[in-house]
Amino acid sequence: MRDPGLPTLDQLRVFVAVIDCGSFSRAATELHRTQSVVSYTIANLEAQLNVELFDRSKRKPTLTDAGKALLVDARTVGLKVDAMRARAKMMSLGLEAEVSIAVDVMFPNCSLVTALKAFQEQFPTVALRLRIEALGAVKHLVSERICQIGITGPMLDFPDTYHHQQLGHVTMIPVASPTHPLAQLTGSIPTEIARDYTQLVLTDRSQLTAGQNFGVVALRDWRLGDLGAKHMLLLNGLGWGSMPDHMIADDLENGRLVRLKLAHLESDKYVLHMINRSDDAPGPAGRWLMQYFIDHADSIAGPHHRPGKVPDAAKHE
Repeated sequence: MRDPGLPTLDQLRVFVAVIDCGSFSRAATELHRTQSVVSYTIANLEAQLNVELFDRSKRKPTLTDAGKALLVDARTVGLKVDAMRARAKMMSLGLEAEVSIAVDVMFPNCSLVTALKAFQEQFPTVALRLRIEALGAVKHLVSERICQIGITGPMLDFPDTYHHQQLGHVTMIPVASPTHPLAQLTGSIPTEIARDYTQLVLTDRSQLTAGQNFGVVALRDWRLGDLGAKHMLLLNGLGWGSMPDHMIADDLENGRLVRLKLAHLESDKYVLHMINRSDDAPGPAGRWLMQYFIDHADSIAGPHHRPGKVPDAAKHE
């Protein structure tokens, strides 16, 4: 038996139409063709594939087992082609094919999910590439043009090659398990006592903050590249450290973690910035996403300076 031939897109669409319409005659009406043309198209498709798609012994078009299996493939091909055409149309109108964004691990998950869902609903044909990193790694991804947009934490400086806007802040709270020795102390905890216990510190995967310590006071520390791992170690009493308030609210309420009253630090603002390279400005979809984050900045933290619109310099017309 010869190998199956290559069916045309038109043949596959006629095949799907017959099933969706329930008969050859209705499919012909839907496709603005004669019934004989529809029947001929299906017969040619069966000849191409070397299988019978319909059981012709019955009055109503009934799929054979092979037809049932191949109908799934025919629908998939049609949907993929439709999606490709829609994306090509949007690109021809100036819409970018992809938007890439790197987000600081401290950024509230609920705010991120809401923004990403809104973006996908607004731009269903634009691929979205997401990276979640810590500290200087976000800035590194934008610097290397791996991502166009970054939401990064506090940095020492932003060179002229970046456009940056404050995007609110996250409150960082020092915590420990209720079984940890520091949690047993009452009143303000002196820094010299906190130093004697292992501090859990989120580390940077990039070299942009190499040699810099943000809030590290302990003589011994564990450097972690995963905020989830830090959270797990804190819950198990294997150190103390600061965590974003939105991530540990339930733990504090239910007593799984307790807030430490450190003499040098009871809480801290982790300031967030949205950045992009001035020579690699996002297109319309990317600008929409940036503006969405700005418009919803109030949901990230408490009252703070509310940014305005994406600056013209960050736009690419």
